[in-house]
Amino acid sequence: MTSLLNRRNFLALGGALPLVMGPLKTWAQVGRPRWDRTLILIELKGGNDGLNTVIPYSDPNYYRMRPRLAVEDHKVIRLTPQLGLHPNLAPFQSMWEGGHMGIVLGVGYPKPNLSHFRSIEIWDTASDSHKYLDEGWIARVFADSRPPATLPADGVILGRDDAGSLFGANLRTVSLKNPDKFLKQTRHLQKTSSPQSNPSLAHILSVQNQLHQTVEKFREQNFQTANPGADFPKHTLGRQLKTAAQLLASGLSLPVIKVSLGGFDTHANQPGTHARLLKQWAEAVTAFSKAMQAQGRWQNTMMMTYSEFGRRPAENGSRGTDHGTAAPHFVFGGRIRGGFYGRQPSLSALEGKNLAHHVHFRRLYATAAQEWLGLPARSLAARPLGLVT
Repeated sequence: MTSLLNRRNFLALGGALPLVMGPLKTWAQVGRPRWDRTLILIELKGGNDGLNTVIPYSDPNYYRMRPRLAVEDHKVIRLTPQLGLHPNLAPFQSMWEGGHMGIVLGVGYPKPNLSHFRSIEIWDTASDSHKYLDEGWIARVFADSRPPATLPADGVILGRDDAGSLFGANLRTVSLKNPDKFLKQTRHLQKTSSPQSNPSLAHILSVQNQLHQTVEKFREQNFQTANPGADFPKHTLGRQLKTAAQLLASGLSLPVIKVSLGGFDTHANQPGTHARLLKQWAEAVTAFSKAMQAQGRWQNTMMMTYSEFGRRPAENGSRGTDHGTAAPHFVFGGRIRGGFYGRQPSLSALEGKNLAHHVHFRRLYATAAQEWLGLPARSLAARPLGLVT
């Protein structure tokens, strides 16, 4: 039990009971931490189909490999003569034209694992595919550059209770699945002195005191009544990002907020499901960007997607796609240098049945840690992409 508690300093709130569980910078120029900024992580859970998200509409191989799934070329939102967006991502067009959206093409990692459980573990920990690490990549980055103790929390998880990259022994992470339950369940939480004679009990009480401190700061700011600054859609991701906007509007300084949208494991009948999910994603992100602009925080906000893998380029026999490898990922924000990064994987030079990756996902993380938050992130051993102005 002691080992488990030492590894899981995770404040699980609002789900069940409130239990205590455990100018462009170069790589060499990273220095002053920017704890006034917020990183929003958006997990597209299940493995998003990159080819029907960023569409190589000028490549005949795309239509040959997807006779039933390909988006018709006249429906594609054209960004370049070669690439465009799914029509349900139309809300992103204004951010693209304003230079506030970067698309990183061909993101993946060597020797990919096509298991949901293992691949998301690799993405969460930023490990090599054959290595197993106990902490998330953010926990390791923050271990070298601790967020100030005056912040209410190091990270907040909205939606699913999966800590993911925020999992770590010394990270102060709050799972705020339901704000009403969060406030009700922690109403009578008291600060308690820790006995020195019982290390296990002392650890539990120490984390409880951290939770008490977090709760008090959340109560003081009364985030539930804060005006988010925009109207949000009422679906799952819309509600999560509305809560994120309220947290920031209330004056709470939070380095990382994690949200998620599930359902991307589209083995069968993909067209309708995928189109609906892309629409929800685009609506929620666009509403959040408007909220941040209304709050005057868009310059201090960066949003970044990730998913455990992409899908295979060829459709299967069930009008769907199977687990694949490389896929595009999106970065949004007022300080983002918009455009394409990396390069589109070739449909005529596959690795087996899958797309070849060109950008290691750790470069995305290095961009967030080093360029955005100003942290050295030595544990990532990766070069940023030059996305942040």
